[in-house]
Amino acid sequence: MPVEHPIESNSLVDVLETVLDKGVVIAGDIKINLADVELLTIKIRLIVASVDKAKEIGMDWWENDPHYSSHADKIQEENQALHERVKQLEERLENESSLTSEERGTPHD
Repeated sequence: MPVEHPIESNSLVDVLETVLDKGVVIAGDIKINLADVELLTIKIRLIVASVDKAKEIGMDWWENDPHYSSHADKIQEENQALHERVKQLEERLENESSLTSEERGTPHD
């Protein structure tokens, strides 16, 4: 009697499509102990999903991370401009606070 195989079988593409559509979360902890003393704990959390599914569940860190975003240069330029502006404002405050009341034009008591 010959071995029968199921007519329908999931190909790798079908499995991958389902995983990306639904998402899969893998979680695990690695602990290294020596003489009942915990030396190291590594927590591993992995999610495999499509970009659309990840955004749907609120994961979009790659959009704002300068290392992964296509807008990295723009973000870095904005950041630099903000640092320069803060520096200018701090210098202005420092200069104004060092002025005496006469220099500011306010009368003495």
